Amino acid sequence: MENKLSFYNTLSRKVEQFIPNEDGKVAMYTCGPTVYHFAHIGNLRSYIMEDVLEKTFRYAGYDVKRVMNITDVGHLSSDADTGEDKMLKGAKREHKTVMEIAKFYTDAFFADCAKLNIKTPDVVEPATNCIAEFIHMIEVLLEKDYAYESGGNIYFDTSKLTDYYVFSSQSEKELLVGVRDDVEADDNKKNPSDFVLWFTKSKFDDQELKWDSPWGVGYPGWHIECSCISMKHLGEYMDIHCGGVDNIFPHHTNEIAQSEAYVGHKWCNYWFHVHHLNDKSGKMSKSKGDFLTVSLIESKGYNPLVYRMFCLQSHYRKPLEFSYEVLDNVTAAYDKLVRKIGSLKEEGAVDEAKFAEYRAQFEAALGNDLNTSSAITVLYDMLKADMNDATKLALVKSFDEVLSLDLATAHAKVEADNGVDAELEAYVLAKIEERKAAKKEKDFAKADAIRNELLEKGIVIEDTREGVKWKKA
Repeated sequence: MENKLSFYNTLSRKVEQFIPNEDGKVAMYTCGPTVYHFAHIGNLRSYIMEDVLEKTFRYAGYDVKRVMNITDVGHLSSDADTGEDKMLKGAKREHKTVMEIAKFYTDAFFADCAKLNIKTPDVVEPATNCIAEFIHMIEVLLEKDYAYESGGNIYFDTSKLTDYYVFSSQSEKELLVGVRDDVEADDNKKNPSDFVLWFTKSKFDDQELKWDSPWGVGYPGWHIECSCISMKHLGEYMDIHCGGVDNIFPHHTNEIAQSEAYVGHKWCNYWFHVHHLNDKSGKMSKSKGDFLTVSLIESKGYNPLVYRMFCLQSHYRKPLEFSYEVLDNVTAAYDKLVRKIGSLKEEGAVDEAKFAEYRAQFEAALGNDLNTSSAITVLYDMLKADMNDATKLALVKSFDEVLSLDLATAHAKVEADNGVDAELEAYVLAKIEERKAAKKEKDFAKADAIRNELLEKGIVIEDTREGVKWKKA
């Protein structure tokens, strides 16, 4: 599948064939979490799809190096470089130090990722590890006259660029209106779109994390982090940069501005952005107060991998609406799927021709702008196809290298969770078929008798539009 992957590139605004800078290798960067609170499931949709993207590259035979930052300083509560630092906000909320908050929520983030089968990136770097790199980049930008000092802070001068708004054809005014939080005017800026590279104590006297710099004691702006951390581990040329659509402006726009001013050439060829997860009230956000976390949906009895499957059933570039009703439907589909796979016997030889045929279909779906919904359809089609169980199991295990839904092992867990063994399951399914035949013959007395027989054994059945569902009472 190498060199047959195509993705939508936000930079060019079209689907493009993916061609890395170095043959067979992928330099990949993911914007990591700001660790001041739990990640909500909307945040985690992006990390799930980025995980699938990385695993697709590996499935295609690429050698991938994926880097992710941890924002533990510098991310302000407004995109306009105003408001308090989010980490300080978290520390005040919980009466802890910033570093205690960072440690707790970093651990919580990776615990959530583990539950969702999201692979930890090859390199994870906290921003507080890279202060020297931030200062060096800012010094170079000042030397090149892309930055200036004003009011004790260092700003990037966007007027020095011929095209600052690289991701959009919108006017400057329209983009500024699109900033997520209320914009407070900063009189230190030469241009409204300029952004802070380094804050000094003159503005944030109560900031807990501060470092010496050539411009006074202070701390870095948010945008400088990703540029420096990516270059530290991936060099001056990057293949693909990932994040949520809310990162496009201003965060990723500012990353490109400062990075290309610093290195003097194009920095990253492909930009991959995942759309929002919404609920009925709109986009999920921590600022709303109550928000959905992996722990919350777990406490309601849902398998986190059902949420992963929910995300995979939709295209990453489309908004996705969450509801518990939908999650119930996905749970039923997931349980049915893993039961089907669990009934397969690992007997006989793998049919190499059939294996190659369905793997090619699966690869084609993923290579078509990461169409995970089509990839899952290939899985279902394969399970219904005429081939032996050994071949089907081999394909399930192969597909799950990317899907990561525990398809080959979840059946035993579902059985254990439901208190259902294979013998009981076989009995129930046989009785459901017997009842179906009785209803077809209009022998409703027999159908009712079968329902009662199952109920006596602690099995409840329900007739739905999707067919008969059953569970232990």
